[in-house]
Amino acid sequence: IIIIIIIIIIIIIIKTTELACADLEQYYVALDKALVSFHEKKMDEINEILKELWQTTYNGFDIDTIRIRAENDGSKKHSFNYRVVMLKGEIELDMRGRCSAGQKVLASLVVRLALAETFCLHCGILALDEPTTNLDRNNVDSFAKALSQVIATRQQNKSFQLIIITHDEDFVQKLNESGLSDFHWKISKDSRTQHSIVERIDYTP
Repeated sequence: IIIIIIIIIIIIIIKTTELACADLEQYYVALDKALVSFHEKKMDEINEILKELWQTTYNGFDIDTIRIRAENDGSKKHSFNYRVVMLKGEIELDMRGRCSAGQKVLASLVVRLALAETFCLHCGILALDEPTTNLDRNNVDSFAKALSQVIATRQQNKSFQLIIITHDEDFVQKLNESGLSDFHWKISKDSRTQHSIVERIDYTP
């Protein structure tokens, strides 16, 4: 009798293990499909935002829009190589090595903004350090306009803070003209004491 009971217990353990493994396999397949679907959905969202931002900010006529392409690198199932491409009509080319310094800067800025809009809606801080470097005046003005739109969209989020470090006072003035900020802080150095001077600059329409 004891032997029979032991055999029954072993059979139960084996069957339970088989059922658990089958369930885990189903969960794995479902999770894998969900990850693929999530990745595709987010890439579509990012590229849609990229298109809107690029067409709002870029003043040239040689690039209609930019996109991020994700390609499996072949080493792992969900390991991707990402590259930024530019489109003109039906023609698509890698931006690397084919665009100006200003275009590179603008592309990196709009990519950062698109990623922030997609993944960081509940993140409180977006920081930009010297964002107008290598941009011509027209693109600086357009970027200020696009950034103002991002601020207007996210200003209902009470935790949202935008930190911009820049020496471009014209860019700051353009942001102020949007009416979304009442003041900014200016940091300078006292030539006599070499101490930092922090001033609050109120915006007067």
